[in-house]
Amino acid sequence: MIRVLLADDQSLIRAGFAALVDAEPDMTVVGQAATGREAVVLTRRTRPDVVLMDIRMPDGDGLWATREIVRTPGLEQCHVVVVTTFELDEYVADAVRSGASGFLVKDTEPAELLRAVRVAAAGDALLSPGPTRRLLERVAGGLRRAEAPERLAVLTDREREVLVLVAAGLTNEEIAGRLFLSPLTAKTHVSRVMGKLGARDRVQLVVLAYETGLVAPGWQA
Repeated sequence: MIRVLLADDQSLIRAGFAALVDAEPDMTVVGQAATGREAVVLTRRTRPDVVLMDIRMPDGDGLWATREIVRTPGLEQCHVVVVTTFELDEYVADAVRSGASGFLVKDTEPAELLRAVRVAAAGDALLSPGPTRRLLERVAGGLRRAEAPERLAVLTDREREVLVLVAAGLTNEEIAGRLFLSPLTAKTHVSRVMGKLGARDRVQLVVLAYETGLVAPGWQA
C-alpha cells in the first residue's frame, strides 16, 4: 500500500486529491497539511511513501518543506512530488535542488497524477528526457560544480555509462536498448549506482552527474 500525504493550502485541492488517491486500491492518504511547517511535522509523524507538495503555502513554502523532509534521518524512502499551478523552469529547478523526486502542474490529468504517485513511490524520476536536459542545462551554473569527481571512483565503467544515460533522461528500457542489455539488467545497474552514490532517486543521479563534471551543458548522450 502506497502511503500518501497531501500538502496544499487550498482545502478544495486537498479534498480532490484525497478522493483520487483513496479511490485507488493500492493507495491511502495518511495526512493532509495546509502549511509548509505542518507538512514537515506530519511527514515526520506519519512517514509516507509520497508527499504531494504545493509550492506556495504559508508558514514555510513547499520548497522549504521539501528540504526539511529530505534532510530528516529515517525519511530516505519518502519521495516528494511538487504539484503547482506554475509551470516555470525556476520552480522546477528549485524543486530539484531542494530534493524533490518530481514536478507536476495542477491541471495534470487524474490518471497522470496517480501514475506520478506510483512512479515516485518506486524511486523513479518524474521528468521526461526533454525537460530533464533543458532543466539541468538551465540550472547547471547554480549547481555545485566539480563536486569531488573521485566520488565516482566507486562506479565501474559500465555504471558510469549508465549514469550518463540516466542524466540524459533515458528510461531503464531505453538504457537497455542503448547498451544492449536486458531491461532487468539495466534496472539493476541503476539501482547499484543509486546505492553506491547514496542517491534517493534518479533525479538526484542527474544532479550528481552535473555536479561531479561527468556531464556538462550541451553534452550529447
